Amino acid sequence: MITKYLAFVFAGMVLLACQPSQQKETITSPSEPSLTFAWQSLTSPTTASLRGLAVVSEDIAWVSGSLATVIKTTDGGQSWLQFTFDVPDSLQFRDIEAYGRDTAYVLSAGSPGLIFKTTDGGQSWRKQYENNAPGIFLDGMAFWDSQRGVVMGDPLEGSFMILRTEDGGENWQRVAAKNLPVPAEGEAGFAASGTNIIAKGRSFVGFACGGKQSRFIYSEDGSQSWNAVKLPLVQGEASQGAFSLAFADTLRGVAVGGDFLQADDTTQTAAFTQDGGKTWRLAEKMPGGYRSGAAYVPTSEMFIATGTNGTDYSLDFGRTWQAVDTVGYHAVQAVPGKRMAWLSGNDGKVAKLSW
Repeated sequence: MITKYLAFVFAGMVLLACQPSQQKETITSPSEPSLTFAWQSLTSPTTASLRGLAVVSEDIAWVSGSLATVIKTTDGGQSWLQFTFDVPDSLQFRDIEAYGRDTAYVLSAGSPGLIFKTTDGGQSWRKQYENNAPGIFLDGMAFWDSQRGVVMGDPLEGSFMILRTEDGGENWQRVAAKNLPVPAEGEAGFAASGTNIIAKGRSFVGFACGGKQSRFIYSEDGSQSWNAVKLPLVQGEASQGAFSLAFADTLRGVAVGGDFLQADDTTQTAAFTQDGGKTWRLAEKMPGGYRSGAAYVPTSEMFIATGTNGTDYSLDFGRTWQAVDTVGYHAVQAVPGKRMAWLSGNDGKVAKLSW
């Protein structure tokens, strides 16, 4: 399975070292002289690989990852709370979604497939969903609001594993196979940053796949009916395809990825859509290599993408990408209302990027 292979390969990757804690470094983009970036590296309480990232504000962020890790800060990363779960340390919490300082959902990739929720800031977590079926692998989740959400998982029993809730996770229902496109042979998701699935507006949802075939599969009616479109990203091997989606609205979005075994290869690593994913075009200038996470920053009308060999941004809705830095991360999320984003990566790395 693609995502299982991903977990083992990434565990052995050696990334560039963190900047010193709280130190700021200013970088000016050569192509955009007026756009100046400042990094602020933070000290987290873990050495886990951090792929789940939920940013509530400049001060509040929830982060999750390997070793059954979930951490939270409410003071901009100066201090952290680390939470414990009655689960094996081998669990990978690959995605986390949060609403304020009190409510969050966390999802485990691999077996068993689990979803937990807290409503008291992490003091207690209630298991909402568990699936021990052979081959279960949940990749990511997205929410329209704090009550309505959807989870994407790799094909199971011949159908994509799509779960839907309308009541804050009290009940998770699997979308019927008859309503979903049939998975292609060797097609599955990448649990690289919890962002291979997006939910926008009131009822638009889409997820991206990779491997032997890379497609964008979307629904405009809240997951009742679905359509599939082949993406122009590199594909055909288990390590290739789309790893992350970011949408500005229900029409304009980007898909990023590439080949995680060839991180420096810039061939077909990004594409963009202007019609809600019905059609896609390759970027005219690609990011600097494989990218595992992407985010949209409304305050700057800017997309950011990050991966193991650096971070890039686009000011023209995905047509062209410019380099920010070559330090590797797994995930990126925008800070609401700010010209700022949080990033997380290997060895407990967490940082802020502002401009």
